[in-house]
Amino acid sequence: MNIPADLKYTKDHEWVRLEGDTATIGITDFAQSELGDIVYVEIETEGETLDAEEIFGSIEAVKTVSDLFMPISGEIIEFNSDLEANPEVVNSDAYGAGWMVKVKISDASEIDGLLSADAYTELIG
Repeated sequence: MNIPADLKYTKDHEWVRLEGDTATIGITDFAQSELGDIVYVEIETEGETLDAEEIFGSIEAVKTVSDLFMPISGEIIEFNSDLEANPEVVNSDAYGAGWMVKVKISDASEIDGLLSADAYTELIG
């Protein structure tokens, strides 16, 4: 299982990559493997400001649909539009080309509440 040490994680299996006051968000390698073959990613919140733990979209696999939760508060400034035509890239490159949204962070202190790679590894066992 791939769990990069330079990212932060949530109990809901999202990852966060920080770049200044912008966070790139996606789902973890563990989450995509549990979901199976991803067939659709829906994000209709671009341009909206959401609080941590609010739903920012959904991801559909062959057998299930799962909500996507904001790890931190902020404005969704970009959606990875490549996922519209190629949602399966989340399965093959969850931490790279499979990113979902970029967020302008509202409250940087919320990052302290996210899980480290070690803590996330313990969570998923």
